[in-house]
Amino acid sequence: MTAPRDRRVLIAFLAVVVLGGTNLVLVVKVARQLDPLWGAALRFLGAALLTLLAVRVLRARLPRGRELVVSALYGVFAFTLGFGLFFWGTQRVPAGIASVIIGSVPLLTLLLAVLQRLEPFRVRGLAGAILAIAGIAVISAKPASGTLPILSVLALVGAAAATAQAAITVRRIRDAEPLPVNAVGMAVGSVLLLLGAMVSGESLDAPSSVGVGLALAVMIVTSPLLFVLYVLVVQRWSASAAAYQLVLFPLVSIPLSAILLDEHISASLLLGAPLVLLGVWVGALAPDRGSRVAAD
Repeated sequence: MTAPRDRRVLIAFLAVVVLGGTNLVLVVKVARQLDPLWGAALRFLGAALLTLLAVRVLRARLPRGRELVVSALYGVFAFTLGFGLFFWGTQRVPAGIASVIIGSVPLLTLLLAVLQRLEPFRVRGLAGAILAIAGIAVISAKPASGTLPILSVLALVGAAAATAQAAITVRRIRDAEPLPVNAVGMAVGSVLLLLGAMVSGESLDAPSSVGVGLALAVMIVTSPLLFVLYVLVVQRWSASAAAYQLVLFPLVSIPLSAILLDEHISASLLLGAPLVLLGVWVGALAPDRGSRVAAD
């Protein structure tokens, strides 16, 4: 890979962090009024329609054959299981513990990629993941209270594993265009989320306040760009390196929550953020004799 192209992918990486962290705050706002699966289904149904429209306008080719199957599987892992299990689990698990579990995505991605022979084991990848998890733990630290519901904790672990597998899955079609891949993935994922909301008996209500409706609209509009850039980074870097985007989300969402949701910023952010950044540098960004990008 040439240096200019690598810089463009780094810019895409950072853009995903900003967009993802912002969407995380908007998700919290929407989840305060809408049931979790239904809220996620609305977001990705709208985003899928916009993405399909963009595919048509740009005359991009929709995936076929193996690419179609892999794109659909990516949608199941990323949108149905990743988001569905995450929002279901966070209903009863404290946000701090949920953040630590989701912070394990780079580690799970590395382990799953090694087990599936997609990547070699890297000590630096393991060290970076551990540093990032430690940083998230510091940022999210709160006194323990009560008993954790095991099913909700397992749902969050499942969400982290599904998110890791989504990156590994989409890496298998590195030459596919990110826009059509996401059009298929979002369409499949959103339909399954809608079915899950209906089966679980969630209230299929429309947003009843302007603020929530606006937050949902912003997520619908920005999600196509967010996930196109996400797939682009995964295709150009290793799946485990790209996964570090997720652990950087709190560095955007926490300050933004203080502005939009009047939430308090604790000193733990100042203590944990350097650990997170160090973990991302060690595990994903630092120059390495073994390139992040596999040879064609």
